[in-house]
Amino acid sequence: MTASLLVAALVAFAATTIDDLIIVTALFTAGRSTGRPRPVTIVAGQCIGFGAIVGVSLASAAGLRVIPDRWVGLLGLVPIAYGIWGLVRLWRSDENSRPALASTITGIAAVTFANGADNIAVFTPLFRSLHPADAVVTAVAFLALVGVWCALGALLGTHRAVVATLGRVSHWLVPVVFIVVGVVILITAGRPP
Repeated sequence: MTASLLVAALVAFAATTIDDLIIVTALFTAGRSTGRPRPVTIVAGQCIGFGAIVGVSLASAAGLRVIPDRWVGLLGLVPIAYGIWGLVRLWRSDENSRPALASTITGIAAVTFANGADNIAVFTPLFRSLHPADAVVTAVAFLALVGVWCALGALLGTHRAVVATLGRVSHWLVPVVFIVVGVVILITAGRPP
């Protein structure tokens, strides 16, 4: 795996899950104040939901293996389009919709998966641009990073100013990072390692 693709993978994870980090932080904050959901419930729900996102992305990328390598870079247009669409939506609307919080493993997994359309749109072309072994390693790393995200959410859940700042910045930051990740895929995909 080239350094640029590794960086693109890490940036893709962080960019597509910053909104999920806000949700995880809110769940931990709710758990501290009401006792529900419990931390183990949050972590289990996140792992199940994010595992489903990664599974769908890997399956989609495997299905795209029929596309010749010289055309793989064009898949970078997917996150670019998603990022542009996000910026346009932000420009047209003042709404800040957030998924409803859940308190069960199934509910948290469902919220995580429902919130993951952006992840699938970015992860699929990223996984397709990688050698299959590198895609699997990246997917496992993403799943491990879910634990890091949960730990960070638990820590941030004690700092309301951080939650408010992330909520304000993520609306424009996430689409911009999608565009950057798409450009990296366009530039690096299809090249020999």
